[in-house]
Order: sequence, then structure tokens, then C-alpha cells
Amino acid sequence: MGGPVRAATQRAAEAAAEATPARSAMGRSSSGPSSALLWPEPAPGLAPGLGPGLGPGFGRERGPKPAAAGAAAVLTQRPAGNAGAALAAAAEALAPHRGVEFFAIETRGILTRCRSRRVPFQWTINPYRGCEFGCQYCYARYAHEFLELRRPADFERKIFAKHQAAEHLRRELRKVRLGESIAIGTATDPYQPAERQFGVTRSLWEVFAGARDLRLGLVTKSALVVRDIDLLARVAAANRLVIRLTITTADCVLARRLEPRAPRPDLRLHALRRLRAAGLVAGVMCAPVLPGITDSEENLAPLMAAAQDAGAAFFSAGGLFLQPAAAAQFLPFLEQRFPRLSAAYRRQFAASPYLPAAYRQQLSARVAKLAARIGLPLHPPPEAETPPAAAQLRLWA
Repeated sequence: MGGPVRAATQRAAEAAAEATPARSAMGRSSSGPSSALLWPEPAPGLAPGLGPGLGPGFGRERGPKPAAAGAAAVLTQRPAGNAGAALAAAAEALAPHRGVEFFAIETRGILTRCRSRRVPFQWTINPYRGCEFGCQYCYARYAHEFLELRRPADFERKIFAKHQAAEHLRRELRKVRLGESIAIGTATDPYQPAERQFGVTRSLWEVFAGARDLRLGLVTKSALVVRDIDLLARVAAANRLVIRLTITTADCVLARRLEPRAPRPDLRLHALRRLRAAGLVAGVMCAPVLPGITDSEENLAPLMAAAQDAGAAFFSAGGLFLQPAAAAQFLPFLEQRFPRLSAAYRRQFAASPYLPAAYRQQLSARVAKLAARIGLPLHPPPEAETPPAAAQLRLWA
């Protein structure tokens, strides 16, 4: 087997530094902020389960049940029958590292069509199946069920690198119409530790660097993204590229609990600073926001201030989306680490994976108020998002 996946079996991984626990000067040790939207001991005059000064948004109002075909349901192609399990069984085992098993998996393609109206992109790319970061809340855990891997630990301990991804992309880009967007990293992190070994994501940027007039978005929690600044700059010179660094809190201790093997928040902010210094459009995406844990002003304001200090071009936030596969991991975690919140979460997500509209509106208002106070835009600059004129043809270098 050729390409970056096979070549990487000869190289040692260097991901330990990103996963080193540490206390940042920006954060403090705590079990969560004290002024959140949801809190089990409400202020006087508030209904149980509500945070100080806000209305019944979480744990009370469910709102209309959303359609079954939500955003996440269409982000991953599900092979017919047992095809997914057959692909996993046929995957070539690669050298394990730090208790994680790696496999090279054959795929029919790398571009996945996204037809949901909930998201602003039409195509997605996920270079890996599974993610070693092991975020407790990760919605993408459901994708491993397609491979008949149903233990929660399998998602972060059995990682599949997509073989011949660059070759697939080079062929499939012809399907992308002018003005359509491609999002990289919508389910699993394209710069997780496996990327140091296998280089699948970098091989995709090498293809994109030869294209013109594409609309591209990248989402990652990893400081490893700075390795590819040279390629990202080449891509951005001829395409629309927006990079989103996912950071849910500036508190390193809290982040370690929620995202056990993801890079520390200060490392991600340093990566943001370097991306901005290179002239790239990059900002912070605070998602998912966790009711009662990361939704307080005490959590959000320091993170937004740190993002501004790092030169963020924008700051966005979104609430928790909890499908059953993710709940199987996250709810037991809550019972252990945040027991006062466990019952409220179970009630809220028993009927729907979405937070109610009232809570989302309150969260948006809180973020907008803080952003206005700090002077941080909530959206990327228009020139980074505007598609090229319809008359302009896509060219290849």
C-alpha cells in the first residue's frame, strides 16, 4: 500500500507534547463556573435548573421536536448493509502507538455530500474515522457504529486513516460547483495525533493548493495545524479559506477533563496567533457550549478576551448536540465529574439531541453581548466568505 498512510508506518509519532496536562495562567482549577445558565442551586425566585438572571431555557422547555434528519445525520455516508463493518474488517492494521490501534481503510471516496439546511456547507471531508482526542461530548462517536464498533472506547482507540484520500479528492473535486463550500474536519479532527504519522490531511491540502476559487473551511482543536502554514497560505492565495480553532474554555484543568487528549487551550491560542501572523483568516469556535459547565460569562469572557489577544478574526459559539452514541459516553462522565447536573441533562436529552430554542437564544444573546463589549466580530470577514463571481471559471495551476 502506497501513499502517506503506508509511509507513516515507518515513522514514530510525536504527539505526546500536545497531550501534556498543565495549568495555564489563563485558567484555574475548578469543577466548572459558578454563574452558568443552568445550575442546580438557582438564585432566589428562579425555577429549579435555571441560571441566575435568565429565563426557562434549559431543563424546562423542550420546544418542538426537530426533524429526524439533523445536521450530523448527513455528515457521514453510511454504507448499505454491513458494508461498513466489512471495510473495517478488511482494513490493514498499522503500527500501534500509546495503546491506540491504527488501520488503513479503503473508501469509495473522500467527499461527502451534505444536504442539511442546518449547516452552511455542501460538502465535507473527514480524513480519519475515530479521534484520539477523546472529547467526552463528541457527537461523531455514532460514526464508529457504522463499522460495528460500539464500545465508547473504540472511537478513540481504533483510528482509521483513509487510504488514497488525495487521489480520491483530485478526481472528485470536479463534482463541486462554483460557490459550494467544502468543510474539512466536521466529524473527527483532521489534525489529531494520527496526522503526525500518516499525513492524510496534508496530502489533501497539496491537492487544494493546485485549485482555484474553492470555498474551504477547516475545523480543528490541534496546534499541529501550524505545521501546514506554508500549504494553507498557498491554498488561501487562490481560494476562500476560513480556519476555526475549536476552544471550549480557557481553563486548562477544565479542558483536560472535557477533552482528555486534546492540546491545551493555550497551545491552540498560540496556533491561532501564528495562523493570523501568516495572514490567514482564522478564529475561535467555542463549541459545544455545555450548559452549567462552560456557558457562564465567567467562562466565556476570558476565552473571548484571549481569542482577541491572539488576533482572532472572529468568535462563534454553539450549544451541545447529544446523540445517543455520544450520550453513552458523556452522561456517565457527568455523573462522575458533575453529579449535580446529571439528572437535568438526562431529562433534557431524553427526547431530543438538541437544546431547546429558548436556551440557544439566551446563549446567542450572551455571546453577542460579550463580543460587543470586547470588540470581537461574531463572523469571518465578508471577503473571506464571499464566493467568486459566477463568470469566473475555476482554473488549475
